Amino acid sequence: MHGTVTAIHIASAYGGQVESVARAEAIIAKGLKGDRYFGTRRQVTIVATGELDAAAAELGVDRIFDGATRRNITVDLSSLPRAHGARIEIGETVLEVWRDCSPCEVMETSVGLGARVALRDRAGVSATVLEGGTIRVGDPVRLS
Repeated sequence: MHGTVTAIHIASAYGGQVESVARAEAIIAKGLKGDRYFGTRRQVTIVATGELDAAAAELGVDRIFDGATRRNITVDLSSLPRAHGARIEIGETVLEVWRDCSPCEVMETSVGLGARVALRDRAGVSATVLEGGTIRVGDPVRLS
């Protein structure tokens, strides 16, 4: 399955404001430079637009805006692999799925009431960086 990166968001501190950026530097075994998850097990978070669209329909809204889920990378795919060890190639980087991202209580304010339920099994994945490099909006995405 192939797609592209549609948005990248970074937050410098846990709970801090997410910032939309055109590119981010992925560092092997660390994550995205400047992001709150840098150096933790939850290095990079990724969400698919198809899953956001399904959650938006369940919520009765037109769409869930990029960055509202606080995930780092948004990709235009129908879904993402959830299996531990699945690989996601983004531009020159290779990421490995670590686990599914469960929606937290913050989603109720950042997305809207009912978001936590609507985003269950649709809130993206956490991944580790196997091969680093620059990730840019518009980069190709390949699931392997």
